[in-house]
Amino acid sequence: MEHRASESARAEALRAEQSYVSMLYDRLDATRERAEASLRGEHGRGTEGGTHQARLERDVSAAEHARQVSRLSSIERGLCFGRIDDTGGERYYIGRASLRDARDELVLIDWRAPAARPFYTATPSDPGPLVRRRHLHTRGRTVVHLDDEVFDLARMSEPERRALVGEAALLAALRRGRTGRMGDVVATIQAEQDRVIRSGLPGVLVVQGAPGTGKTVAALHRAAYLLYTHRETLERRGVLVVGPNTLFLRYIGQVLPSLGETDVVLTTVGELFPGVRATAHDSPEAAVVKGGARMAEVVRAAVRDRQRVPEGDLTVMIDVRTSVRDGVEVVVERMPLRVDHATCVRARDRARAVRNPHNIARKLFVDSALTALALDEARQLDLPMDEEDLRYARATLWSRPEVREALDALWPLLTPQRLVAELLSDPALLRAASSGPDGEPLLSPRERRALLRPAGSPWTTGDVPLLDEAAELLGEDDAARKAAAREDRRRRDDERAYARGVLEINELTEVMDARALAERNPSDAATLTTAERAAGDREWVYGHVIVDEAQELSAMAWRTVMRRVPTRSLTVVGDVAQTGSAAGARSWAQVLDPYVKGRWREARLLVNYRTPAEIMAVAADVLAAVDPGQAPPISVRDGEAPPRAVRAARPELATVLPELVRAELALVTGDGAGRLGVLTPDARHAEVAALLPEAASALSAEALDAPSVVLTVTQAKGLEFDAVIVVAPDEILTQGPKGGQDLYVAITRATRRLTVVHETELPPMLARLRD
Repeated sequence: MEHRASESARAEALRAEQSYVSMLYDRLDATRERAEASLRGEHGRGTEGGTHQARLERDVSAAEHARQVSRLSSIERGLCFGRIDDTGGERYYIGRASLRDARDELVLIDWRAPAARPFYTATPSDPGPLVRRRHLHTRGRTVVHLDDEVFDLARMSEPERRALVGEAALLAALRRGRTGRMGDVVATIQAEQDRVIRSGLPGVLVVQGAPGTGKTVAALHRAAYLLYTHRETLERRGVLVVGPNTLFLRYIGQVLPSLGETDVVLTTVGELFPGVRATAHDSPEAAVVKGGARMAEVVRAAVRDRQRVPEGDLTVMIDVRTSVRDGVEVVVERMPLRVDHATCVRARDRARAVRNPHNIARKLFVDSALTALALDEARQLDLPMDEEDLRYARATLWSRPEVREALDALWPLLTPQRLVAELLSDPALLRAASSGPDGEPLLSPRERRALLRPAGSPWTTGDVPLLDEAAELLGEDDAARKAAAREDRRRRDDERAYARGVLEINELTEVMDARALAERNPSDAATLTTAERAAGDREWVYGHVIVDEAQELSAMAWRTVMRRVPTRSLTVVGDVAQTGSAAGARSWAQVLDPYVKGRWREARLLVNYRTPAEIMAVAADVLAAVDPGQAPPISVRDGEAPPRAVRAARPELATVLPELVRAELALVTGDGAGRLGVLTPDARHAEVAALLPEAASALSAEALDAPSVVLTVTQAKGLEFDAVIVVAPDEILTQGPKGGQDLYVAITRATRRLTVVHETELPPMLARLRD
């Protein structure tokens, strides 16, 4: 009876929040319709006739309405994502913008407003004026889930307590605990997370935490705290959040919806290079080689290898006389143009000496070569050659395909994609690039074989740091971009000068800045958001970077991340005991000291309030076997059932596994919200997914909402499930050099129930599960 009453209260809470959110969308629609009507009115006034000042005023007004329409459209998704209840009985809703009702009463508070600050800054140890904080999760305009955090349970009525949703019931139970141990542990949780959230912006903060310690949530609340307290810096430069996969990024987007704001970029390592979306993974051996710091020298050597000189003199045959025969132009005389070998070497060395990126330095090499060819042509034809003649001759020669082809062969214009693709698919190019500047080999024959792959292979996540490294070394021929930038600056200067005149005429210089007026021109109405500009610009410098599951990043991936934050303002979140990548971190010092030698600080989260003690005991046995130097976290609650092992021979799996999934789902989805994860070895994912056709199995947005999902351990990084079924633990252990860490990760994904399905004898580290 009590359970049914609680479920009824929760359903009523969901209906009430849906009613309020629907009202907010009605207000949004009405506000947007008024803005669109005003914009149509301005357009209807036309641009013909009137004074120049009148036309400018129309343009400015239309631009302002267009910007308002664009802004109102951009906040459609996740309009309202939070609610705070204070000790005075007041309730405030937090969202992506401020909205008022028909009586001009504030019904939604912009998350940046001072009144919204407690939503981000409240912690269990310092809740401020809050009794409760509620997160509203929406899909489209529908409220699909609620998460409560209660700070003062005593101020809540019994019906309100029964209606608590999400993690609230757990946190409330912990705070109502009657033993000294539980009370002390909860206080530790509060202090640990508060220190992470409020740590300063400068420098590198490492949040080291075992499974279930809430390190991701603490780091994301830290992001919101930093966005608020350092708004000017971070809104201008943006915040980059790097996660292990797209499914995880969607998950954290639900935990803290404000990260969907226009100044935050959420991405994976496989997406850090604009235009590439890599999801495939390398073999463990290839990952180790490709992720090693030596690859930076290999890529550098590959670039230098493409800056060549001919073995002898450079000879280019050009057409000097043609005639038309039977309507077809044919060559009747050709002339060889030569540049001696020494001149070619000097041209190459001179271009290298300026230390510009390859594609920029190429212009100097090409110019030197064209000059030499033009002088040889003038010598053979006995033509005078002054400076103007020389410029014309170079331009004429460069227009000839045969000349361009010859010079491109010596110093080609390269893209990062072309350089890396050819390097990894051409044994000769890779062998040449594997020789260091002192002649010592950078890669062994075995390592080169691990890297080689067929031409046209899809990009892997390990390729992205190589592409980024190549982009640094290659640069781009930016003459056209610089010319466009100069023209843009000239246009803006003219607009500001004219705007200044308008303001002076109308005596408005005291209330409006000329720059602001000029930048409200309709041509700027479609300006990209900070996140959109940053995501498309490889050289963008962020104000702060958060790296989650950071232990998985290779040395080359860290080079890629660090380029994006030269101020070294980072939050690094992870657990070295969970490192699954063969190229990942062995320690934080190993990956961070090359960039901030000894100048990073660590916050350790030691309390697990997600994983039941019975499951954590199994995980602790695994951890002791694979990484005895790491201490397991302390769990603060018991589970509803002890973890168990089920033995099923491979032919029986097709029957046993679906039955297990159905039984576990029935136990954890009583309220319609439970989820089950089936975690498999990499090589068995497709097979197991085929046995469970009703379960999701792809890294899609829908997978996060499905009642059951089949994932590899790597795909499950950072996620949690009410129930977990681990298939073939012995194969997970042996699937790579970090198989033990993979098994540790798999076992610690469960918040309520754990089942291990094995076909052979259980590994010794799982002896606790034996009957």
